[in-house]
Amino acid sequence: MADAALIKKLEAAVEANWEKQVAWLQTLVRFPSVRGKEGPCQDWLAREMASRGWSVDRYTLAEVQMSHLPGYSPVMDTDYSQAVQVVGTVRSPSLSEGGQKGKSLIVQGHVDVVPPGPEEMWQFPPFDPVISGEWMNGRGCHDMKQGVSAFFWAMDALKTAGLAPASDVYVQTVTEEECTGNGALSTLARGYRADAALVTEPTAGTLTRAHVGVMWFRLRIRGVPVHVAVADTGTNAIMSAYKLLEELYGLTGRINARAKEHPIFKGMNNPVKFNPGVIRGGDWGSSTPAWCEVDCRIGLLEGTTLAQARQEVLDTVAAAAKGDSFLANNPPEVIWNGFQADAFHLPEGSEAERVLAATHEAVYGEKLKSHVSTGVADVRAYLNYYGIPALCYGPKGEGAHAFDERAHLPSLKKNTLSVAAFIAEWCGVRAA
Repeated sequence: MADAALIKKLEAAVEANWEKQVAWLQTLVRFPSVRGKEGPCQDWLAREMASRGWSVDRYTLAEVQMSHLPGYSPVMDTDYSQAVQVVGTVRSPSLSEGGQKGKSLIVQGHVDVVPPGPEEMWQFPPFDPVISGEWMNGRGCHDMKQGVSAFFWAMDALKTAGLAPASDVYVQTVTEEECTGNGALSTLARGYRADAALVTEPTAGTLTRAHVGVMWFRLRIRGVPVHVAVADTGTNAIMSAYKLLEELYGLTGRINARAKEHPIFKGMNNPVKFNPGVIRGGDWGSSTPAWCEVDCRIGLLEGTTLAQARQEVLDTVAAAAKGDSFLANNPPEVIWNGFQADAFHLPEGSEAERVLAATHEAVYGEKLKSHVSTGVADVRAYLNYYGIPALCYGPKGEGAHAFDERAHLPSLKKNTLSVAAFIAEWCGVRAA
Protein backbone atom coordinates (compact mmCIF):
# COMPACT_ATOMS: atom_id res chain seq x y z
CA MET A 1 0.00 0.00 0.00
CA ALA A 2 1.31 3.44 -0.93
CA ASP A 3 2.25 5.91 1.79
CA ALA A 4 -0.75 8.28 2.01
CA ALA A 5 1.12 10.98 3.95
CA LEU A 6 3.94 10.96 1.40
CA ILE A 7 1.50 11.25 -1.51
CA LYS A 8 -0.27 14.17 0.18
CA LYS A 9 3.06 15.96 0.55
CA LEU A 10 3.89 15.30 -3.10
CA GLU A 11 0.44 16.47 -4.19
CA ALA A 12 1.06 19.82 -2.51
CA ALA A 13 4.43 20.04 -4.26
CA VAL A 14 2.94 19.29 -7.72
CA GLU A 15 0.30 21.94 -7.08
CA ALA A 16 2.92 24.49 -6.04
CA ASN A 17 4.92 23.88 -9.23
CA TRP A 18 2.01 23.49 -11.62
CA GLU A 19 2.02 26.88 -13.37
CA LYS A 20 5.77 26.59 -13.94
CA GLN A 21 5.33 23.06 -15.31
CA VAL A 22 2.73 24.20 -17.84
CA ALA A 23 4.96 27.05 -19.01
CA TRP A 24 7.90 24.62 -19.20
CA LEU A 25 5.88 22.27 -21.39
CA GLN A 26 4.95 25.15 -23.70
CA THR A 27 8.64 25.96 -24.12
CA LEU A 28 9.39 22.31 -24.89
CA VAL A 29 6.61 22.11 -27.51
CA ARG A 30 7.91 25.25 -29.25
CA PHE A 31 10.98 23.34 -30.40
CA PRO A 32 10.15 21.90 -33.87
CA SER A 33 12.02 18.71 -33.07
CA VAL A 34 11.27 16.73 -36.22
CA ARG A 35 13.76 14.07 -37.28
CA GLY A 36 17.22 15.49 -37.81
CA LYS A 37 16.40 18.77 -36.04
CA GLU A 38 16.08 17.62 -32.43
CA GLY A 39 19.43 19.10 -31.33
CA PRO A 40 18.26 22.50 -30.02
CA CYS A 41 15.49 20.82 -28.03
CA GLN A 42 17.90 18.29 -26.55
CA ASP A 43 20.46 20.98 -25.73
CA TRP A 44 17.79 22.91 -23.83
CA LEU A 45 16.87 19.76 -21.90
CA ALA A 46 20.55 19.13 -21.12
CA ARG A 47 20.73 22.61 -19.61
CA GLU A 48 17.56 21.94 -17.65
CA MET A 49 19.12 18.78 -16.24
CA ALA A 50 22.35 20.58 -15.35
CA SER A 51 20.42 23.37 -13.61
CA ARG A 52 18.90 20.72 -11.35
CA GLY A 53 22.33 19.45 -10.38
CA TRP A 54 22.14 16.22 -12.38
CA SER A 55 25.19 14.79 -14.13
CA VAL A 56 24.60 15.17 -17.88
CA ASP A 57 25.70 12.84 -20.66
CA ARG A 58 25.05 14.44 -24.05
CA TYR A 59 26.06 12.42 -27.09
CA THR A 60 24.98 11.66 -30.65
CA LEU A 61 24.02 8.34 -32.18
CA ALA A 62 27.06 8.56 -34.45
CA GLU A 63 29.20 8.05 -31.33
CA VAL A 64 27.58 4.74 -30.34
CA GLN A 65 28.24 1.36 -31.95
CA MET A 66 24.85 -0.34 -32.16
CA SER A 67 24.46 -2.02 -35.53
CA HIS A 68 25.53 -5.38 -34.05
CA LEU A 69 22.92 -5.30 -31.28
CA PRO A 70 19.52 -7.00 -31.22
CA GLY A 71 16.83 -4.37 -31.64
CA TYR A 72 18.89 -2.17 -33.95
CA SER A 73 17.01 -0.73 -36.93
CA PRO A 74 18.86 0.05 -40.18
CA VAL A 75 18.82 3.63 -41.38
CA MET A 76 19.46 5.55 -44.56
CA ASP A 77 18.92 9.20 -45.53
CA THR A 78 19.71 10.24 -41.92
CA ASP A 79 22.73 12.00 -40.40
CA TYR A 80 23.27 10.46 -36.97
CA SER A 81 25.88 13.11 -36.11
CA GLN A 82 22.86 15.39 -35.56
CA ALA A 83 20.86 12.87 -33.49
CA VAL A 84 21.44 14.13 -29.94
CA GLN A 85 20.60 11.99 -26.91
CA VAL A 86 20.69 13.15 -23.28
CA VAL A 87 20.90 11.23 -20.01
CA GLY A 88 20.78 12.95 -16.64
CA THR A 89 22.05 10.88 -13.72
CA VAL A 90 20.68 11.56 -10.25
CA ARG A 91 22.96 9.75 -7.83
CA SER A 92 22.02 8.71 -4.31
CA PRO A 93 24.67 8.35 -1.60
CA SER A 94 26.16 4.88 -1.21
CA LEU A 95 24.58 2.40 1.19
CA SER A 96 27.37 3.00 3.71
CA GLU A 97 26.43 6.68 3.69
CA GLY A 98 22.79 5.98 4.38
CA GLY A 99 21.61 5.97 0.75
CA GLN A 100 20.56 3.38 -1.83
CA LYS A 101 17.56 2.28 0.22
CA GLY A 102 15.39 1.43 -2.74
CA LYS A 103 15.74 0.27 -6.33
CA SER A 104 17.25 2.13 -9.26
CA LEU A 105 15.10 3.51 -12.06
CA ILE A 106 15.24 4.71 -15.65
CA VAL A 107 12.64 7.33 -16.60
CA GLN A 108 12.51 7.94 -20.32
CA GLY A 109 10.71 9.91 -22.98
CA HIS A 110 11.26 10.81 -26.61
CA VAL A 111 11.38 14.36 -27.97
CA ASP A 112 11.31 13.58 -31.68
CA VAL A 113 7.97 14.46 -33.29
CA VAL A 114 6.42 13.60 -36.63
CA PRO A 115 6.13 16.34 -39.28
CA PRO A 116 3.09 18.58 -38.78
CA GLY A 117 1.92 18.47 -42.40
CA PRO A 118 0.28 21.55 -43.98
CA GLU A 119 0.24 24.10 -41.19
CA GLU A 120 -2.80 25.89 -42.62
CA MET A 121 -4.82 22.79 -41.73
CA TRP A 122 -4.15 23.27 -38.02
CA GLN A 123 -6.50 25.32 -35.87
CA PHE A 124 -3.44 26.84 -34.15
CA PRO A 125 0.18 26.86 -35.36
CA PRO A 126 1.65 23.43 -34.53
CA PHE A 127 4.73 24.79 -32.75
CA ASP A 128 3.08 27.69 -30.95
CA PRO A 129 1.16 25.89 -28.19
CA VAL A 130 -2.16 27.45 -27.26
CA ILE A 131 -4.04 26.62 -24.07
CA SER A 132 -7.81 26.46 -24.50
CA GLY A 133 -9.72 25.32 -21.44
CA GLU A 134 -8.21 22.08 -20.18
CA TRP A 135 -6.16 21.44 -23.33
CA MET A 136 -2.80 22.47 -24.78
CA ASN A 137 -2.42 22.24 -28.55
CA GLY A 138 0.76 21.59 -30.49
CA ARG A 139 2.74 19.00 -32.40
CA GLY A 140 4.33 16.66 -29.88
CA CYS A 141 2.55 18.06 -26.83
CA HIS A 142 0.60 14.80 -26.53
CA ASP A 143 3.11 12.38 -28.09
CA MET A 144 5.07 12.70 -25.91
CA LYS A 145 6.47 15.94 -24.56
CA GLN A 146 3.82 16.08 -21.85
CA GLY A 147 5.20 12.73 -20.63
CA VAL A 148 8.70 14.24 -20.52
CA SER A 149 7.34 17.08 -18.41
CA ALA A 150 5.67 14.53 -16.12
CA PHE A 151 8.94 12.90 -15.06
CA PHE A 152 10.97 16.12 -14.93
CA TRP A 153 8.42 17.74 -12.69
CA ALA A 154 7.83 14.56 -10.70
CA MET A 155 11.48 14.79 -9.76
CA ASP A 156 10.99 18.49 -8.98
CA ALA A 157 8.00 17.63 -6.78
CA LEU A 158 10.23 15.41 -4.67
CA LYS A 159 12.71 18.26 -4.27
CA THR A 160 9.98 20.76 -3.44
CA ALA A 161 8.77 18.34 -0.76
CA GLY A 162 12.28 18.29 0.71
CA LEU A 163 13.01 14.78 -0.58
CA ALA A 164 15.29 13.01 -3.04
CA PRO A 165 15.34 9.47 -4.45
CA ALA A 166 17.22 7.03 -2.22
CA SER A 167 18.52 5.11 -5.24
CA ASP A 168 19.96 6.13 -8.59
CA VAL A 169 17.64 7.58 -11.24
CA TYR A 170 18.61 7.94 -14.91
CA VAL A 171 16.54 10.58 -16.70
CA GLN A 172 16.65 9.96 -20.45
CA THR A 173 15.40 12.07 -23.35
CA VAL A 174 15.90 10.30 -26.66
CA THR A 175 15.16 10.64 -30.35
CA GLU A 176 14.33 8.14 -33.12
CA GLU A 177 11.35 6.70 -31.22
CA GLU A 178 9.06 7.53 -34.13
CA CYS A 179 11.17 5.73 -36.73
CA THR A 180 13.74 3.25 -35.37
CA GLY A 181 13.98 3.05 -31.58
CA ASN A 182 17.74 3.48 -31.88
CA GLY A 183 17.74 6.34 -29.39
CA ALA A 184 16.53 4.12 -26.57
CA LEU A 185 18.85 1.33 -27.69
CA SER A 186 21.80 3.72 -27.57
CA THR A 187 21.31 4.38 -23.86
CA LEU A 188 21.56 0.66 -23.22
CA ALA A 189 24.56 0.31 -25.52
CA ARG A 190 26.16 3.13 -23.53
CA GLY A 191 25.78 1.09 -20.36
CA TYR A 192 22.80 2.54 -18.52
CA ARG A 193 20.99 -0.10 -16.48
CA ALA A 194 18.43 -0.01 -13.68
CA ASP A 195 16.06 -2.26 -11.76
CA ALA A 196 13.12 -0.94 -13.79
CA ALA A 197 12.27 1.51 -16.57
CA LEU A 198 9.29 3.86 -16.78
CA VAL A 199 8.42 5.30 -20.20
CA THR A 200 5.74 7.98 -19.85
CA GLU A 201 4.03 7.61 -23.22
CA PRO A 202 0.48 9.03 -23.36
CA THR A 203 -1.56 6.04 -22.16
CA ALA A 204 -4.32 7.95 -20.31
CA GLY A 205 -3.23 6.52 -16.98
CA THR A 206 -3.25 2.88 -18.11
CA LEU A 207 -0.41 0.39 -18.44
CA THR A 208 0.63 -0.96 -21.83
CA ARG A 209 0.54 -4.73 -21.40
CA ALA A 210 1.64 -5.51 -24.96
CA HIS A 211 2.11 -3.99 -28.38
CA VAL A 212 2.64 -5.29 -31.90
CA GLY A 213 5.97 -5.27 -33.66
CA VAL A 214 6.57 -2.94 -36.59
CA MET A 215 8.69 -3.04 -39.74
CA TRP A 216 9.42 -0.25 -42.17
CA PHE A 217 10.52 -0.94 -45.73
CA ARG A 218 10.92 0.82 -49.04
CA LEU A 219 9.52 -0.65 -52.24
CA ARG A 220 11.65 0.32 -55.23
CA ILE A 221 10.05 -0.36 -58.64
CA ARG A 222 11.31 0.29 -62.16
CA GLY A 223 9.42 0.94 -65.37
CA VAL A 224 9.99 1.73 -69.05
CA PRO A 225 9.50 5.42 -69.88
CA VAL A 226 7.77 6.30 -73.13
CA HIS A 227 5.72 9.23 -74.37
CA VAL A 228 2.25 9.00 -72.93
CA ALA A 229 0.87 8.98 -76.49
CA VAL A 230 2.21 5.42 -76.77
CA ALA A 231 1.85 4.48 -73.11
CA ASP A 232 0.86 0.91 -73.94
CA THR A 233 4.36 0.28 -75.27
CA GLY A 234 6.04 1.16 -71.96
CA THR A 235 5.40 0.38 -68.31
CA ASN A 236 4.24 2.64 -65.51
CA ALA A 237 6.22 2.15 -62.29
CA ILE A 238 3.61 3.99 -60.22
CA MET A 239 0.81 1.69 -61.38
CA SER A 240 3.07 -1.32 -60.80
CA ALA A 241 3.56 -0.08 -57.23
CA TYR A 242 -0.21 0.11 -56.83
CA LYS A 243 -0.50 -3.60 -57.71
CA LEU A 244 2.13 -4.51 -55.14
CA LEU A 245 0.39 -2.45 -52.46
CA GLU A 246 -2.88 -4.25 -53.11
CA GLU A 247 -1.12 -7.57 -52.51
CA LEU A 248 0.44 -6.28 -49.30
CA TYR A 249 -2.99 -5.24 -48.07
CA GLY A 250 -4.03 -8.81 -48.82
CA LEU A 251 -1.15 -10.12 -46.70
CA THR A 252 -2.27 -7.85 -43.87
CA GLY A 253 -5.75 -9.31 -44.07
CA ARG A 254 -4.35 -12.83 -43.78
CA ILE A 255 -2.27 -11.88 -40.74
CA ASN A 256 -5.30 -10.31 -39.07
CA ALA A 257 -7.28 -13.49 -39.77
CA ARG A 258 -4.61 -15.37 -37.81
CA ALA A 259 -4.81 -12.76 -35.06
CA LYS A 260 -8.35 -13.88 -34.23
CA GLU A 261 -6.77 -16.89 -32.49
CA HIS A 262 -3.85 -15.00 -30.96
CA PRO A 263 -3.68 -15.16 -27.14
CA ILE A 264 -2.99 -11.41 -26.79
CA PHE A 265 -4.64 -9.79 -29.81
CA LYS A 266 -7.68 -12.02 -30.40
CA GLY A 267 -10.05 -9.49 -28.86
CA MET A 268 -8.97 -6.69 -31.22
CA ASN A 269 -10.27 -5.93 -34.67
CA ASN A 270 -7.40 -5.94 -37.18
CA PRO A 271 -4.48 -5.28 -34.80
CA VAL A 272 -1.93 -5.42 -37.61
CA LYS A 273 -1.93 -2.33 -39.82
CA PHE A 274 -0.30 -1.75 -43.18
CA ASN A 275 0.38 1.76 -44.42
CA PRO A 276 2.04 3.09 -47.58
CA GLY A 277 3.14 6.39 -46.02
CA VAL A 278 5.34 8.16 -48.58
CA ILE A 279 5.44 7.83 -52.38
CA ARG A 280 7.90 9.28 -54.87
CA GLY A 281 8.15 8.56 -58.57
CA GLY A 282 8.34 9.67 -62.13
CA ASP A 283 10.11 12.52 -63.87
CA TRP A 284 7.57 14.06 -66.24
CA GLY A 285 3.82 14.36 -66.48
CA SER A 286 3.76 13.20 -70.09
CA SER A 287 6.12 10.23 -69.65
CA THR A 288 5.29 6.89 -68.16
CA PRO A 289 7.28 6.85 -64.91
CA ALA A 290 10.52 4.89 -65.00
CA TRP A 291 10.75 4.61 -61.23
CA CYS A 292 8.69 4.65 -58.08
CA GLU A 293 9.54 4.32 -54.38
CA VAL A 294 7.00 3.74 -51.62
CA ASP A 295 7.89 3.85 -47.93
CA CYS A 296 5.71 1.39 -46.04
CA ARG A 297 4.93 0.27 -42.51
CA ILE A 298 3.48 -3.08 -41.48
CA GLY A 299 2.86 -4.62 -38.07
CA LEU A 300 3.57 -8.10 -36.79
CA LEU A 301 2.12 -10.19 -33.99
CA GLU A 302 3.84 -11.25 -30.80
CA GLY A 303 5.34 -14.69 -31.42
CA THR A 304 6.26 -13.84 -35.02
CA THR A 305 9.95 -13.15 -35.49
CA LEU A 306 11.18 -10.27 -37.60
CA ALA A 307 12.81 -12.78 -39.94
CA GLN A 308 9.49 -14.56 -40.45
CA ALA A 309 7.62 -11.30 -41.01
CA ARG A 310 10.21 -10.04 -43.49
CA GLN A 311 9.99 -13.28 -45.43
CA GLU A 312 6.22 -12.94 -45.72
CA VAL A 313 6.64 -9.47 -47.20
CA LEU A 314 9.34 -10.68 -49.61
CA ASP A 315 7.25 -13.65 -50.71
CA THR A 316 4.18 -11.45 -51.26
CA VAL A 317 6.10 -8.96 -53.38
CA ALA A 318 7.79 -11.73 -55.38
CA ALA A 319 4.48 -13.47 -56.06
CA ALA A 320 2.88 -10.23 -57.22
CA ALA A 321 5.82 -9.48 -59.51
CA LYS A 322 5.54 -12.88 -61.21
CA GLY A 323 2.11 -11.93 -62.45
CA ASP A 324 3.48 -8.92 -64.34
CA SER A 325 5.44 -9.48 -67.55
CA PHE A 326 7.84 -6.60 -66.89
CA LEU A 327 8.27 -7.02 -63.13
CA ALA A 328 8.84 -10.75 -63.52
CA ASN A 329 12.08 -9.91 -65.33
CA ASN A 330 12.78 -6.71 -63.38
CA PRO A 331 11.90 -7.66 -59.81
CA PRO A 332 11.10 -4.89 -57.32
CA GLU A 333 13.52 -4.25 -54.47
CA VAL A 334 12.51 -4.35 -50.82
CA ILE A 335 14.83 -2.22 -48.69
CA TRP A 336 14.56 -2.47 -44.89
CA ASN A 337 14.91 1.10 -43.71
CA GLY A 338 13.69 2.10 -40.26
CA PHE A 339 11.73 0.20 -37.66
CA GLN A 340 12.66 -3.43 -37.24
CA ALA A 341 10.84 -3.62 -33.95
CA ASP A 342 9.86 -6.78 -32.13
CA ALA A 343 6.51 -7.03 -30.40
CA PHE A 344 6.37 -6.38 -26.66
CA HIS A 345 4.61 -8.25 -23.88
CA LEU A 346 4.97 -7.38 -20.20
CA PRO A 347 4.18 -10.45 -18.09
CA GLU A 348 1.99 -9.83 -15.08
CA GLY A 349 3.41 -10.06 -11.59
CA SER A 350 6.58 -7.95 -11.64
CA GLU A 351 7.48 -5.98 -8.52
CA ALA A 352 7.65 -2.79 -10.60
CA GLU A 353 4.07 -3.25 -11.78
CA ARG A 354 2.92 -4.01 -8.23
CA VAL A 355 4.39 -0.74 -6.97
CA LEU A 356 2.94 1.25 -9.88
CA ALA A 357 -0.48 -0.32 -9.31
CA ALA A 358 -0.41 0.69 -5.64
CA THR A 359 0.66 4.29 -6.28
CA HIS A 360 -1.78 4.64 -9.18
CA GLU A 361 -4.68 3.47 -7.02
CA ALA A 362 -3.68 5.86 -4.24
CA VAL A 363 -3.59 8.82 -6.64
CA TYR A 364 -6.50 7.99 -8.99
CA GLY A 365 -8.76 6.18 -6.52
CA GLU A 366 -9.16 3.23 -8.89
CA LYS A 367 -7.25 0.13 -9.87
CA LEU A 368 -4.63 0.32 -12.59
CA LYS A 369 -5.96 -0.92 -15.93
CA SER A 370 -3.89 -2.26 -18.81
CA HIS A 371 -4.31 -2.15 -22.56
CA VAL A 372 -2.87 -3.67 -25.73
CA SER A 373 -1.52 -1.31 -28.39
CA THR A 374 -1.35 -1.52 -32.18
CA GLY A 375 1.62 0.88 -32.12
CA VAL A 376 5.11 0.52 -30.68
CA ALA A 377 6.99 2.12 -27.79
CA ASP A 378 10.57 2.17 -26.54
CA VAL A 379 9.75 -0.16 -23.64
CA ARG A 380 10.61 -3.13 -25.86
CA ALA A 381 14.31 -2.21 -25.87
CA TYR A 382 14.58 -2.40 -22.09
CA LEU A 383 12.55 -5.58 -21.55
CA ASN A 384 13.08 -7.61 -24.72
CA TYR A 385 16.84 -7.19 -25.06
CA TYR A 386 18.10 -6.38 -21.56
CA GLY A 387 15.52 -7.95 -19.24
CA ILE A 388 14.67 -4.70 -17.47
CA PRO A 389 11.01 -4.60 -16.36
CA ALA A 390 9.58 -1.77 -18.46
CA LEU A 391 6.38 0.12 -17.68
CA CYS A 392 4.67 2.23 -20.34
CA TYR A 393 2.39 4.59 -18.42
CA GLY A 394 1.60 8.26 -18.85
CA PRO A 395 -1.00 11.04 -19.20
CA LYS A 396 -3.94 11.56 -21.54
CA GLY A 397 -4.20 13.44 -24.80
CA GLU A 398 -5.60 13.33 -28.32
CA GLY A 399 -4.46 13.43 -31.92
CA ALA A 400 -1.10 11.69 -32.02
CA HIS A 401 0.34 12.24 -35.54
CA ALA A 402 -2.85 14.17 -36.45
CA PHE A 403 -3.80 17.79 -36.93
CA ASP A 404 -4.61 19.70 -33.72
CA GLU A 405 -2.77 17.26 -31.47
CA ARG A 406 -3.37 18.22 -27.86
CA ALA A 407 -2.55 17.30 -24.26
CA HIS A 408 -5.12 17.17 -21.45
CA LEU A 409 -3.63 19.28 -18.68
CA PRO A 410 -5.67 17.93 -15.71
CA SER A 411 -4.58 14.43 -16.72
CA LEU A 412 -0.95 15.55 -16.92
CA LYS A 413 -1.16 17.08 -13.44
CA LYS A 414 -2.52 13.89 -11.90
CA ASN A 415 -0.07 11.73 -13.81
CA THR A 416 2.85 13.88 -12.63
CA LEU A 417 1.77 13.14 -9.07
CA SER A 418 1.42 9.43 -9.83
CA VAL A 419 4.90 9.32 -11.39
CA ALA A 420 6.35 11.18 -8.41
CA ALA A 421 4.69 8.73 -6.03
CA PHE A 422 6.03 5.78 -8.02
CA ILE A 423 9.58 7.17 -7.97
CA ALA A 424 9.31 7.71 -4.22
CA GLU A 425 7.97 4.21 -3.53
CA TRP A 426 10.27 2.39 -5.97
CA CYS A 427 13.50 4.23 -5.21
CA GLY A 428 12.76 5.12 -1.60
CA VAL A 429 13.31 8.66 -0.37
CA ARG A 430 15.81 10.54 1.73
CA ALA A 431 16.14 14.12 2.85
CA ALA A 432 17.18 16.36 -0.04
